Amino acid sequence: MTSQPADRVAYNHDLTPVEDAGIEGRFQQLPGSSRPLQTPHTKSSYSQEARVARRASAASRAEYDVPDTYENLGETANIPPVQNPDEELVHRYETLEQERAREQSYARDRRRQDEDPATRAAVQAGEKAEAASYPVSKTETQIYTLSHLIFFSIFGTLARLGLQAITIYSGTPIIFTSVWPNFAGSVVMGFLAEDRMLFRQEWGSSSSNGADTERGSVSVDSEGARKAHLAIKKTIPLYIGLATGFCGSFTSFSAFMRDVFLALSNDLPATNAPSRSGGHTFLAFIAIPLITISMSLAGLFFGAHMAIFLEPYTPSLPFLFTSKILDRLIVLLGWGCWLGAIIMSIFPPHDSWRGTATFALVFAPLGCLLRFYISLRLNSRAPSFPLGTFAVNIFGTAVLGMSWDLAHLPVGGVIGCQVLQGIQDGFCGCLTTVSTWVAELALLGRRHAYIYGAGSVGTGLVMLVAIMGGLRWGDGWNPLVCTH
Repeated sequence: MTSQPADRVAYNHDLTPVEDAGIEGRFQQLPGSSRPLQTPHTKSSYSQEARVARRASAASRAEYDVPDTYENLGETANIPPVQNPDEELVHRYETLEQERAREQSYARDRRRQDEDPATRAAVQAGEKAEAASYPVSKTETQIYTLSHLIFFSIFGTLARLGLQAITIYSGTPIIFTSVWPNFAGSVVMGFLAEDRMLFRQEWGSSSSNGADTERGSVSVDSEGARKAHLAIKKTIPLYIGLATGFCGSFTSFSAFMRDVFLALSNDLPATNAPSRSGGHTFLAFIAIPLITISMSLAGLFFGAHMAIFLEPYTPSLPFLFTSKILDRLIVLLGWGCWLGAIIMSIFPPHDSWRGTATFALVFAPLGCLLRFYISLRLNSRAPSFPLGTFAVNIFGTAVLGMSWDLAHLPVGGVIGCQVLQGIQDGFCGCLTTVSTWVAELALLGRRHAYIYGAGSVGTGLVMLVAIMGGLRWGDGWNPLVCTH
């Protein structure tokens, strides 16, 4: 890249990936020292040179045989929230559309290869030989991934319900509780997306101990190493469980849209008044999207900045522990916790637990797994519009609206009301996500981001007005008969 004046930033939209972005976990080695990267010297004891040297790796440790479709997850994009973490005067910039376009090109190439019998046979033979080199087979990888998703969806649901419970108090300045889980989950998502230390042992041992670095230059292509680490990290079941399972279940787009509608209908707690002018209704209605979206985006970048700031202090998870012990343990914990939630719903110590938590924990993995598979299937269809995330957010919002209406009708009794509450908090809460949504908004091009964001909020609101508005402004809602 040619040098630029000090007051200019170069944006390169034609980046060559370290390896094809569609082939996850297949990196054999990181870029070498083809060209030094000029960086300014800083007074910090933990300099940029030391940070880059710590990130560097000689060879990837692609332990998991990951399906190519995992590339389509919105939480595992090869682009971090902060694309210039070292604040260089010259840096590279990419958008989500560019990465998705590469994935589509890779998928088209694979389809063309499959159409030719000779090429298909050669590719299958190569894949078979390649798969034999992975200590963890594709089937094992998928089992571990699903188990992590189940476990962390339950954990994320508990975190969301718990945070909502402690933010309901007399005199609270924010009367809609969905904003806090959406903010907190976005913070965690930003940290995970930007972090390059937690899973460092998964992608090899460091080849640089500081001796290869010089003041003012780094003998490693840090941008290439950074992209390679991102591509390797997203093949790890634990990372998918944390990003897709925990963050996706901690945040909830459907709860966010429910609060928008309740503001529109003057049904939010502490605001229910006999009458309200149209101007006040508009202000209440517009405040929730502005606060939620701005706080969630701020949380995403705050989490990413914290990952950069804490990099010298962040430990690396032991490779043998995560791959040999934790993966197998999570299979028992994930499915065991799900079974435990079912048993607790059948035989609860207190009946109110069904509506407050246990039914939600039963439905949570179903919503998370459905979101996972729909994202794999649809997110690659339109590079500028993540169709999978959009579909699950709108579908989950519609299901929540129907469940809300049914719960406020005099049918089903206490158990029926508690089940519907569990569907709203568990299934819909884990099916829809704000953390992935804002991560995609931050990476899309500006015009596409506004279209995607406005389209999601607008469609969700129209869906709830059609489903919930008829009953609310018609016969009206009956009080809940649940005991919680």
